[in-house]
Order: sequence, then C-alpha cells, then structure tokens
Amino acid sequence: MGTQAVRKKYEEALAGLAGNTKKVFGYEKPVLIEGGSYPGVWLECAPLEGLVYGRYFPEVAKANHEVFFHHQREDGYLPCWIWADRVGSSQIQMVVPIAATALETADLLQDEAFLARAYDSCSRWDQWLRSNRDTRETGLCEAFCQHDTGHDNSPRFKGLPRKCPDDDASICPKTGRLPYLAPDLSATVYGGRVALSQMADRLGKTEEALLWRESAEELRKRIMEYCYDPEDQCFYDVDSEGEFVKIRGDVLTRVLCEHVVDQSLFESIYERHIKSPDGFWPPYPLPSIAVSDPAFDHDLPRNSWGGASQALTALRAPRWFEYYGQSEDLNVLMQRWVDAILKAPGFMQQMNPWTGEFSTSEGYSPAMCVFVDFVDRLKILKPEQGHSSDATSRTS
Repeated sequence: MGTQAVRKKYEEALAGLAGNTKKVFGYEKPVLIEGGSYPGVWLECAPLEGLVYGRYFPEVAKANHEVFFHHQREDGYLPCWIWADRVGSSQIQMVVPIAATALETADLLQDEAFLARAYDSCSRWDQWLRSNRDTRETGLCEAFCQHDTGHDNSPRFKGLPRKCPDDDASICPKTGRLPYLAPDLSATVYGGRVALSQMADRLGKTEEALLWRESAEELRKRIMEYCYDPEDQCFYDVDSEGEFVKIRGDVLTRVLCEHVVDQSLFESIYERHIKSPDGFWPPYPLPSIAVSDPAFDHDLPRNSWGGASQALTALRAPRWFEYYGQSEDLNVLMQRWVDAILKAPGFMQQMNPWTGEFSTSEGYSPAMCVFVDFVDRLKILKPEQGHSSDATSRTS
C-alpha cells in the first residue's frame, strides 16, 4: 500500500488516541486509556503509551504517570489499574518500569518538579515490592497470580488464580506451587532501579544513586542465578519447589527489554530463540509463546497470551532491539506490523503470527501507538504528512 493509505491510517490512529484520552476516577486531567474493552489505565502499559502519544501532547505523557502517583497509597503501593469509577489493588501488573518511562517523560518535558515527584513515588513503590513480593527471601520479585504480569489466559499460569485474594496484592493465593520467582517482574524491578539511579544523579543525590546502582546489579545477578537455564538459554519462572516452569514465552523478551543480559549472551539468545522461525520470528513477530513450544495455543482465542502476537509486545520492541544493535531486524518487525495494521479494519489487540489477521478489542490504544510510532521510526511519511490538528484536538 502507498503513502496515501499510510497517511489515512495514521490520521485514524491519532484520532482514535484523541478519542481515548479521557478522565478516570479521582484524577482531574485527561489520560490516554487502553481503549476498546479496557475502560481505564493499567500500570503495565499506560505510562509507555502516554510517552509515545506525548510526542504530540506532552501533557498526556505526564498525566499517564501522575495518575498513578496521585493514587499511590501511603505504604507505597501503586494501583494496578484505574478505571472510570474505581481503583484496583488486586495485583501488581507491571512490565515496563514506570521509573524508566517517568525519566523519559521528565526529559521530554524538561520538568524538574515532575522528576522529583517521580523519584519519590517510584522509590516508595520499589520499597513496597521489596517488602511484599520477596516472601522466599531470594531478592527477586515474585508472581502471585496471572494478572501480576498481564498475561491473560497464558499457559504460564494455567489453573492458577487471575488475581490475589481479597483484592490485596500483598496476599499470595494458597494454591499450586506459588509464589513463582518471576524473571520478568524481577527484570522490571531491575530496570526501575537503573532508572532510579539516573534520577538520583540528576537530582544531586549522589549517594542514593550509588545505592540504586548496587541494588540493581545485585538483582541482575540474582535473576541470572535463579531464573536462567544455560542449557536452554532461556529465562523461566521458578516455582515454590525450586523447579523451572519450562514454557518459552515472552517472559524472555521482557527480560531482554530491561537489558539484563550482556551483548554476548544476548546474541546467542537472539539467534536461538528470537530470530528463529520456530521461536519468536514467524511472519508477524513477536508471538506471546514460541511457536514450537508445546504450550502454544493454536486456537488463538481472544485476549490470549497463549500464542498471539500482541500489540503491547511490539510497542516495547524498540526499547531492546535498538539497545542491542538490532536496528535492521527492528525495521523488518515494524514494517510487518505496519503492513498488518493497514490491512485490518480497525486497531485491535492481537494478531495471528502467521497471517497477520487481528482480533480482540477494536479501538485499542496500544495498536494505535504501534502504528504511529512505527510509521514515524520508519520515516514512511514526510514531516508535512503527519497529524492534522483536527485529528488530535479532542479530549473528553
């Protein structure tokens, strides 16, 4: 399809993002919600989506962080989600560290006061996680339920609860072999501490910056010690009996997203798993489960992290492909997603990794963000072919 079709879809994406910029419970400024069937913001994704949309409206990038800081409890807990009418506390639901996206937002805004507030809030959140999600005293962050990682309907948590008892994220369900030592949640904490060290440096807190760097490095070593299987060259959950939960899923990409491994190990993992057509490189990368893994769900049901390629995973890809020097493959990935979204009737959550056919939740902000971000990165449109004022002026 030509640039005219791309431009039309690009305008539709920006108009959809504007339409999804709304007010949620207890916060006065509009935020970019998830859209589709998701009537609010989630900690795992809203800060990054706000940052992408923040190229057009920086105030939305700020609001998509401050809405969580606003609702932070005195004990440091950040809400897992905020809807139009309530605030959630039944899981931790984190992927990209809010500290990392807050730092980028502070750079975007050149806002020292925001940086200071983010540093305080994210420091308190880190302390809550230390106090409540390390029951096995390994130094890692533990998964208590399916929604902790946002892995809806994933074989990773098959037969285990979706959320924590009594809607209390500090309570681990007494079932199965929980809690899991979770490499992806631990990587998120690691990435948050790296960002906190950088924040501390910028705020003139030199000693605190050093402590954050030291604690981040200790956590990185623990992830490698407990959750990495050198034989498989893959990261897995470790259950309460000390056994790997051997499912090759996008847990791996989330660990890479926070740059936990060095370049040499990355290249081995990348060739064996990521770039493999039997792993995470079918025609439309990156599936939520390696395509040759026995746990892959070939039915590809709606809202399932059991195999489908998810827009959220694609949106996070530049954060690690560029870091590890895979810009050429990133361009391939982005072009395939752009092509697939161009053919789709709307902006939806997930797609078939072989055909590029989309399903689930039309009007989904992450898919709109993917399209806008990838078209910009690929430089498909000339600068004057970008957004129109009409497409981006609406908030409610």
